[in-house]
Parts: sequence; C-alpha cells; structure tokens
Amino acid sequence: MKILYATGLSPNDTSLYRLWALERLGHQVIPLNAFEYESSNPFLRKANQRLVIGPSVSRLNRDLIKIAEAEKPDVLWTDKLLYMRLQTLDRMREMGIVTVSYMIDNPFGTRQDPGWRLYMKDIPHYDLHVVQRDKNILDYKSRGARDVIKIQTAYEPTLQFPPPESWSDADRNREVSFIGTPYDDRAQTLTRLWRECGFSVVVSGNPRQWGRAMGSEGYKALFQEGELYLDAYREGIWRSKINLSFITHSNCDEFVHKSFEIAGCGGFLLAERSDGHMQRFKEDEEAVFFSGFDELVAKIRRYLPDEEARRRIAAAGCLRAARDGYHNDRQMELVMERTLAIVERFRSTAKPLSEGSR
Repeated sequence: MKILYATGLSPNDTSLYRLWALERLGHQVIPLNAFEYESSNPFLRKANQRLVIGPSVSRLNRDLIKIAEAEKPDVLWTDKLLYMRLQTLDRMREMGIVTVSYMIDNPFGTRQDPGWRLYMKDIPHYDLHVVQRDKNILDYKSRGARDVIKIQTAYEPTLQFPPPESWSDADRNREVSFIGTPYDDRAQTLTRLWRECGFSVVVSGNPRQWGRAMGSEGYKALFQEGELYLDAYREGIWRSKINLSFITHSNCDEFVHKSFEIAGCGGFLLAERSDGHMQRFKEDEEAVFFSGFDELVAKIRRYLPDEEARRRIAAAGCLRAARDGYHNDRQMELVMERTLAIVERFRSTAKPLSEGSR
C-alpha cells in the first residue's frame, strides 16, 4: 500500500524506525517531517507545542492535503502528530484515504503533558487508533473512536541486536545502569541505590532533566555520557551489567519500550514487575523483575556478581523477543493487517463516480 506518513522524523525518534519497518514490509511510504514545521523561535515553538495553534499548524495541514491530492495514498499514518485538524481528517475520508493514528503516549494519563487539545477532538475522526494499553481501548471508545487496536512498543532490529559472542564483563564499564528519562521517582530511587546501598550506578539521558531531578550531588556522582542514541544507545546497553527498566506509572503503562530494546540488544534486563512485563518474559528465566525498593536492592545484590546467570537470562530474553515478535517488523505487520481490512471495507462500500462527475 501507499502510505503518507506524517510525524516528527529524526535518527533519534522511534517513529523513524516504524517507517523503516513499513518499508521492509513492502509498503511505499511518503514521509512528511513535522519537525520541519516547528518555529526556529524557541518561544513560538513552545507556544505551538503547548497550545497547538499558529501558522505552522495551518501550513502542515494544508501541505498534507496537497500531498494527498497529488500522491493519492491508501493510508494517512500519523505518529503522535498533535497538529492534526479534524477538517483535514474529514477531507482525507472524502478522498477515500484511511487514517491511522499511532500513539505511543497516553493522552488520558496523569502525567499532564501539554499539547493534547486538537488531538482529543480528532479521536472520532480517525479510522483506526493504535494504542499501547488495555485501558486506552475503553478510553478511546468512550471518546467516539471508530476502531482501536492495541499493540506493544518494540525494538528496532537493525539497530538493537546482541553484542559479539566474546562479549563479557571485561567489556562492561557500567554496573547498575539506567538510560532514559527521570519520570516518576526514578531519580530518587537511583540516588538511593548509590547513597544508601553503595552500588556503582550510572545514569544517562537528558542532562538538564536529570540535573533538575537529582540535585547537584547525585547528578555529579551518577550522571555520565549524556543522551545516548543509535549505536551509542545499543553499546550503552551492551556495556551495562544490569540494565534497569521502570514502569512509567504517570502514563499508566503496562510495559515500557526500554524493556524490549534491552532484550533485543541481548542485555540483562531488571525491570519493574507488571502484568505486561510478566506476560512477555518468564521471570528469572528471560528477565528479572522487582516490586519496590527493597526487592530491587536484593535483585541487584543477587545478580551483580553472577555473570553466568546474567548471561543465561539475557540470552533467553533476547531469543524470546525475536521469537515472539517484540520488534518493529511484527508490530507494524499487525497494524497493517487491521488497516488493510479497513481499506478493503472502504473500497467495497465506496460509491462509483457518476459519468457526469468523472
């Protein structure tokens, strides 16, 4: 199928990896990079993101319609695109284009991220919503969604793969490691692991966010390497004896992206216990889980000195992730199976043009 794919696209965004997967599945993808519509003025850019108004929003919607009229795609796929106007979605429907919204975040969660104003109005106007949580299926349907499918976040197999077979603790310079963002109480937990328990903890991510969350003492002791992307992200996982993964409770998550990426990279995964994680990995065989600080400490003490156990569990988790399709190719395939059914339904019910309107 021909897909008009509209989202922010950069080498550091998972939306690009989903685009790659769609192309690997044989679809023709026409990209529109929403980042090119952001103002160069920091104040205006922040206002656009929070209020979802302004010339950039209008220009993006106009350009989408122009591209759709010229290219005649089967599908418009938006990937956390908050600038969409419902009139644009309705125009796509008039042109016989199926509209899909892929949403990795939770507009119904408690995290209170800005920018959802237009998106919440758009919900009844999309043909398919792709979500990450069971709860969101009911949330979206209560808002008038036509169709909702749940899939899981995934790793990108062209970037996230296991290290060489010879890799060992001699190559690992990060003991207890976390690469990501300081949502919820992560900063406090990681600081306690260092201060109260004496673990060697390494944190990487956005330096400004972690500096605010940790305070100067914890930041100076724990933070290293800044933000890690692409090869550096994979190698950061490879270089970690224990890779931590936390549920984002403020987003009502059942599992997190990072857990599948760690498994895909062949890293030892120590993740916060949840039904979503436990459904996808066998505990103590394919991943190790914790609930609460005391169990986290106990699991670190158990596995940090045991390289063989970590190696065995990491290898099993990596095999499970590949076998059960915790990667972008399989997850995008599931979305496109549902999308194809909608496209075929559109075509079967579309009224033929009259002679006078051809």
